Amino acid sequence: MSEVLGTDPPSGDRDRSAVDPPAGDRGRSAVDPPAGDRVGKEPAADPSDRGRSASEEVAGQEVAAEEVAGQEVVSEKVMDRGEPLPSVEELLAQRDGYLNDLQRVTAEFANYRRKAAERQQDTVAMAAADMAEKILPVLDACEAAVAQGAEDVVPIRDALFGALEREGLARVGDLGEAFDPNCHEAVVHEPGDGGAVITEVLRAGYRWNSRVLRPAMVKVRG
Repeated sequence: MSEVLGTDPPSGDRDRSAVDPPAGDRGRSAVDPPAGDRVGKEPAADPSDRGRSASEEVAGQEVAAEEVAGQEVVSEKVMDRGEPLPSVEELLAQRDGYLNDLQRVTAEFANYRRKAAERQQDTVAMAAADMAEKILPVLDACEAAVAQGAEDVVPIRDALFGALEREGLARVGDLGEAFDPNCHEAVVHEPGDGGAVITEVLRAGYRWNSRVLRPAMVKVRG
């Protein structure tokens, strides 16, 4: 009995067991890798993805650090001054003060623009009046030539006076008109009844819009 248990298997069996694995193990080893290898292995990550994620994380940390630094600087400035933050009432008072200043400056600027426009208009009117006043001697020469019977000068006189009249020139000192010292200059005075009236115009006077360029030299009675 002891001999049977202690005997070794046949030499052929020893050779097959040492060389060939079991049939089930041969099928698995030929097709599938070991279970530990299948579980532990994952798809390799893209190096560019790892680089982007790392750079984004670093950028986020830098932004957060800048925000914290800015808050610390503001806090240090407030603490260095030793002044408390203004209240809501103080902020509203400052706002109202700034609004009042803005309204005042706006009104002053509007007045300045209006006065500047008026001064510009006055300057233009005075320049035009000065130009018309310089042309009056030419008009006087035309009037004198017509009075001497030069009929050819009549169209020139009328054209010149018409052009100036459209710009604001007007004659003053007509016969029978009441004497006005603001626009008439009496060189001859005749006694008479009633108020002084113009009996003769010695030299025509002209007004440019509301400005008297030259008073009329007249003869009055009364």
